Amino acid sequence: MSKRMSEREQLSLFRALPHDGMALRDAQDLMAYPFFSLAKSPRIVPIRFEAGGISLTVEGVPEHGIATIWDADVLIWAASQIIQAKKEGIAPSRLMVATPYEILRFAQRGTGRSDYLALRAALDRLQSTTVATTLRQRERPNGGKRAHRFSWINEWKEYIRPDGRSDGIELILADWFFTGVMEEALVLTLDPTYFRLSGGIERWLYRLVRKHGGRQPTGWRFEMRHLYLKSGALQRSRDFAAHVRGLALRQALPGYRLSVERRGGIEWLAFHACPEHSPKTDLSTARVERDLSTASVEEPVDFMGTGSVDHRHATRVITGANIGGSPAQNGPQPAPSNGFEPP
Repeated sequence: MSKRMSEREQLSLFRALPHDGMALRDAQDLMAYPFFSLAKSPRIVPIRFEAGGISLTVEGVPEHGIATIWDADVLIWAASQIIQAKKEGIAPSRLMVATPYEILRFAQRGTGRSDYLALRAALDRLQSTTVATTLRQRERPNGGKRAHRFSWINEWKEYIRPDGRSDGIELILADWFFTGVMEEALVLTLDPTYFRLSGGIERWLYRLVRKHGGRQPTGWRFEMRHLYLKSGALQRSRDFAAHVRGLALRQALPGYRLSVERRGGIEWLAFHACPEHSPKTDLSTARVERDLSTASVEEPVDFMGTGSVDHRHATRVITGANIGGSPAQNGPQPAPSNGFEPP
């Protein structure tokens, strides 16, 4: 009787390419939906999101918590490697091997002992976090939906030298993630300074703005309340809005200009791509062009469940047909050593 092959034995091994000059690439799905915790403290409260026929649930275990947006740097590294390999005519694989040094340097982190330990903790969270989503799943013949459940990393192992130092990390990416990255139309390039963004909301908002704003000269905008729901953040909505206003005041997102406006008692965040090499200026008080469209182009947010600081198991329900975003008609330095930090 033949022995059943393990998943690892069925995959070819992909050795990480040199990262010098490699563009940062991210999967659009991960940029558009709340897949990650935005806090550095451990989050156990599940993230639940449902809108426009898409649902997702993200859960963590008490020992590690839900994978954070800083842990997602590992996935950005993986996506960048996969796309670069395809461009060079090399067959990528879900089974990847690299040294911790290579991953840390790509993510513009330090390479001290604490950084290596933080990377290991990030890999543990990526493996122990479970995601269940209907995103990119075909509808069943009876009209029902399929939910794909996975962890970002199926498994990982580390090779340790006799002196205790790491000699390499081997990991197996989730098929759901790998398949999405292999479809290059579902991948976007990030600004080279992305890793220098230190805040969780700051990083999340850049990814969302990059996904929706792209290089559209007319820009895009979101109602502040909808942004709050899309973030999956645990903080109170008014604290979240104040944080976003601060980012607009500082013009904190590379490559984009932000402005906050109020219309009919509703607060909106508008954004558009900066002209190449244009200096960043404070546009927080600048008025958005008067011909901004008010028609929503996204599906209404029918349901969103998550915790909050005050009510950790509460469910927020919002209905309405016009909640969403609309088009607006109008060598890197090392980042602060907060990425991969154990929460």
